[in-house]
Amino acid sequence: MRPRTPAVLTWVLAAAVLTGCAQSVDPIERLGRKAAQQVRTHPPAPDAHRRWGLAAPLAPAPRPPGRPTAAHAAGPGLPPVVDRVPTRDRVVFLTFDDGAAKDPRFVDMVRELRLPVSVFLTDTVVGPGYAHLARLRAVGASVQNHTLGHPYLPGLPYAGQRAEICGQQRKLKERFGIRPTLLRPPHGGYDGDTLRAAADCGVAAVVLWREPHRLHAGDILHCPQDGDGASLTGATARTLARVQEQGFTVGRLEDYL
Repeated sequence: MRPRTPAVLTWVLAAAVLTGCAQSVDPIERLGRKAAQQVRTHPPAPDAHRRWGLAAPLAPAPRPPGRPTAAHAAGPGLPPVVDRVPTRDRVVFLTFDDGAAKDPRFVDMVRELRLPVSVFLTDTVVGPGYAHLARLRAVGASVQNHTLGHPYLPGLPYAGQRAEICGQQRKLKERFGIRPTLLRPPHGGYDGDTLRAAADCGVAAVVLWREPHRLHAGDILHCPQDGDGASLTGATARTLARVQEQGFTVGRLEDYL
């Protein structure tokens, strides 16, 4: 990221907070795509890994495929349900849920390591934390859908599921100027109505996760954190060390789906 950018982002964020950014669309929230492109083209600082407790820098991710990796659809006109991307690349994918992380260092970690992460947001959990998520998006994080209120979707009728999914699509469009392409159903629960509602709301894939002892190429990891989010960087650093030890690096999920 260019040296001037953090100062500009800080000024805009401060102005937004003073004017009540939780209820309005902050300009910083629309900087994500351009900032993410800058993050992807600038390598991390040579010693950034030491700051975060890693023994070595993360290996660069391979060049992503020119088009999405084929994943089997759940049915005609329905999005695929994936917990692993079919790829031979030695990559895994880091995903985070809810958007309520309170560790203020996580934005620094993502920026300094040029770490590709996908954050699945629940509106009622994020609350006034949208400014924090805007900062994450501005350093390259991808924002995706985790419903409005985090219900167990199969417990709702089709209309209720559609309202949860499409409602969050609209919220994130208003906030960030983008409409997410991925949905993570809360608790990993879904049924046929979930898939129909997701398709009707413009979702391209329903993303679950794996928790394997031994990693495999394309695994989608659900990164843990303490209940208060205060140790998110520590949990992420431990995950990254495991990824390195098993001979993998981190890819950007949206490049493959």
